[in-house]
Amino acid sequence: MEQHRSSPPRRPRRPRPQAPAAPRGAIAEGPAAYPARPRPAAPPGARPGGRRTAPPVVHALRRLPNPRLTGIGGGLFASATMLLIGCLDWLLFDGSPLVYGLLFLPVSAATALWVRGPDLVTAPISVPIAFAVGVVPIAGGEGGIGGHTMAVITALAVHAGWLYGGTLVAGVITSVRKVRLMGRRQRAAAQAQAQAQAQAHAQGRATAAQRRP
Repeated sequence: MEQHRSSPPRRPRRPRPQAPAAPRGAIAEGPAAYPARPRPAAPPGARPGGRRTAPPVVHALRRLPNPRLTGIGGGLFASATMLLIGCLDWLLFDGSPLVYGLLFLPVSAATALWVRGPDLVTAPISVPIAFAVGVVPIAGGEGGIGGHTMAVITALAVHAGWLYGGTLVAGVITSVRKVRLMGRRQRAAAQAQAQAQAQAHAQGRATAAQRRP
């Protein structure tokens, strides 16, 4: 008779101990888990890519019109603007010297900013002429051309502080622009010279390599 072989009973497998779950935001390295390092906070005004953005004031200034006027164009712009300001001052504020002088300063700055680089010297000259043209409506005077002329000369002498202030503003702006323009020209000349030297050096090496047997 055949006897059935009885297989030995299998032992139940013990469950392996599992490591505790790492906290959220942790980085697992090997058997242990280490918490992730916090990223440094981005500086104010920085983009997600890492580039810093300009302040809002700079963006607002860049959106302003930036024409390039010749010397004559800058003089005409300043004179026409100051004549218009003088007429408005005479109509609205009864020829107030304070209003006229305060508005003369930004006109002087705009004239110095909008003049082309080669015509920067004309800005401090055009600004006093524009002041004299614009002061005609608020100067007053009676007795024909002679009386009006004397009134204009008197107004220029009385309000010379505003005249000097606007001329100083235009002179400072043109000086800064001139210095920056000279610096750009020097950098461009230095770069051109460096490129020429590099090309000459490369040509010399190529010629020496060709002469070798």
